Amino acid sequence: MEKGLIHRLLPLLILAAGALPAAAQTAPLPRGADKAPEAIRRWLGAWELATADASRSCTVTLGAEAAGNRRQLRFPATCRRALPILDTAASWTLNGAGQPQFMDAGGKEVIAFQGGSPEAGLNGKGSDGKPYKLSSGAHPRVSPQVAQSSAGTAAQRITQVDPATAPAASSLPGRYVVMRQQNREACRLVLSPASAGGRQPAAFEGLCPDTGLTIFDPVGWRYADGRLTLVARRGHGTDLVFENGQWRKDPAVGAPLLMRKLAP
Repeated sequence: MEKGLIHRLLPLLILAAGALPAAAQTAPLPRGADKAPEAIRRWLGAWELATADASRSCTVTLGAEAAGNRRQLRFPATCRRALPILDTAASWTLNGAGQPQFMDAGGKEVIAFQGGSPEAGLNGKGSDGKPYKLSSGAHPRVSPQVAQSSAGTAAQRITQVDPATAPAASSLPGRYVVMRQQNREACRLVLSPASAGGRQPAAFEGLCPDTGLTIFDPVGWRYADGRLTLVARRGHGTDLVFENGQWRKDPAVGAPLLMRKLAP
């Protein structure tokens, strides 16, 4: 009897986890961030490092802890396979312009970044001569104190959309990459044009390994006033707004959800 009850409650528990406030699911900044100099504090935390064409990427963490005259740079061991240039990266520091630089154990530049900002991301060039991109993705860029006081309110705020500048409804049908993090494909979704009966179907393209998305199980979509709504099999919906060339769940409560349309 207990096993049967657990099986019945499991989908509800998974959905509840996805409904947690964004601040509760956001990874904390590295140790010592609250005592770090102001110049480096804005750069601390997790980042997405990718090749210029975004074909390969990895999450790297700019730590506050000292590593000689520089700061700790951390990443999973698998990153060395995805981005071989990280094989020699051992620490990070700021250049004279206040931009992060990845360094090797001997103090030589591995990747030099320039221009940009923590919000917009940075372009860099590696010692291998290749271009790289450092972007925030869904990772926090503010101090823990600020994040705790403002993230909950900001996440629950509905974004105001100007329908006149939103994408045309006719442009929405097509194939989409669905993501939980920027440039990290979770599933693919097809939004089909309206059928003769007026229904606008939606369906995964192939298998979707994301448990939360498969439980939501989108079967339809609608579009009104610049807001795209994915309709679940059980009838409830999730709204998205168009920003920076892709769709983002709004309000941004719970697990992140991004959608980017694929070229025909």
